[in-house]
Amino acid sequence: MVELAAVGFVFFAGLVTAVATGIGAVPFFLVDEVSDRTNVILWGFASGIMVAASVFGLLFEAITPHLPGAIPPRVIVLLLVGAGLGAILVWVAHRVIAGAQVDPGAFTEADYRKLLVILGILTVHSFPEGVAVGVAFADLGVAGGTPILGLTVPVLAIFMTIAISIHNIPEGVAISIPLRSMGVSPWGMVWWSIFSSLPQPIGAVLAFGFVRIARDLLPAGFGFAAGAMVFLVATEFIPEARAVGADLPGGGHRELVGGFVLGVATMLPLVVV
Repeated sequence: MVELAAVGFVFFAGLVTAVATGIGAVPFFLVDEVSDRTNVILWGFASGIMVAASVFGLLFEAITPHLPGAIPPRVIVLLLVGAGLGAILVWVAHRVIAGAQVDPGAFTEADYRKLLVILGILTVHSFPEGVAVGVAFADLGVAGGTPILGLTVPVLAIFMTIAISIHNIPEGVAISIPLRSMGVSPWGMVWWSIFSSLPQPIGAVLAFGFVRIARDLLPAGFGFAAGAMVFLVATEFIPEARAVGADLPGGGHRELVGGFVLGVATMLPLVVV
């Protein structure tokens, strides 16, 4: 039986990542808008963090127990199946939300639809991000971690929580931009940004409970979280950054690549420990 204290700790970690999304609205307390260049860098930075955390954190965590020997075929299959299911979840969520019918009300249909798609996609996508946090806590209480509040917390879990939190900040910016154009107050932007990530603590607890009970399927859990996040970066973050930076010199590619490299460089020393 999964301990109540451990579940509460994982839920709190997921809640921290959700609240971090609200930080994306903070700049709008100070300025009317965030420059396209800054946005592209933030999207690139978040992408680099997500890819590094997925590949060098989650996937390596799944295969490390079997090194330096050969990785069992069963582990590879579970990783691939999990990654595929994670990518499918993100793809289905995008298709469902993008095709939703809307009632524009006081806004233009284009603006309202854009807002619905952004809020809907990020809200649905936040669930597998929560799963990534929950899976990273699989070894909570096992020797070798960092003592926090009486629990031994895996290093991967700490950095995964940090990674998702940092990644959520530009998502908060992305949500706040259309809200700003619709006249929503800065505090309203903070609320809607956090709201879009509320499935994360739920996903974290469910994933944590699953991998603690069905540890034999842990590689599939790692693969699912990694597949969802990498697919999200490839299909949402990078295209969004390119769209935002389309009018910048060189299409904003320099800012995007620079942010991505900075994100990887920031996370790599943390997850490869």
